[in-house]
Amino acid sequence: MSSHHVVREKQEPALLIISLDGFENENLGQILEWSPTVIVHEDIYELVDSMAFKVDAVVTKDPDFYAQESTRLILTDIEPLEDALKFLVGEQYPAVNIITNEFVLKDYVLFVDDLDIVVFIGDKKIFPVRSGFSKWQPAGEVIQILHEVHKLQTSGLRKLEDHILETEKDGFYSLTFEQPFIFISESI
Repeated sequence: MSSHHVVREKQEPALLIISLDGFENENLGQILEWSPTVIVHEDIYELVDSMAFKVDAVVTKDPDFYAQESTRLILTDIEPLEDALKFLVGEQYPAVNIITNEFVLKDYVLFVDDLDIVVFIGDKKIFPVRSGFSKWQPAGEVIQILHEVHKLQTSGLRKLEDHILETEKDGFYSLTFEQPFIFISESI
């Protein structure tokens, strides 16, 4: 029996690349392993193209942007990230991995109910969690909460600083709170 898997379109999270600053090539290779739909910002298109990745779409202000054959253009005016996320929702993608160099909460909150979002910045992985979230982690892993949280309760974590927690031991940690969701950050 073959160990090859058939990957159906949209089964894997799409990959949106805004910036590769500080992002390790090894981590990029792991994300690309399952051949996701790749969308890039026009500013990074040439770099990604030079790495010989198939680019499926480019987020650009230029309707005449020159790209690989059969590459779609996602036209944007002001907010390339928002326009790319609207495109993914409109195309019914269930999830997206985003590689960028900054995280601004307001850019993502409108899309949390429509897309499973994971944002990679350097060696950090940022994602939304709902109250009751629980995950297994080894001891000493740092978990950062990226905004104010109402009535936060944790288990398996100790506070290092405001919004910065650490797993106490190998095992599950959990977070409960009042908001519909919060964004947290972990090390890759």
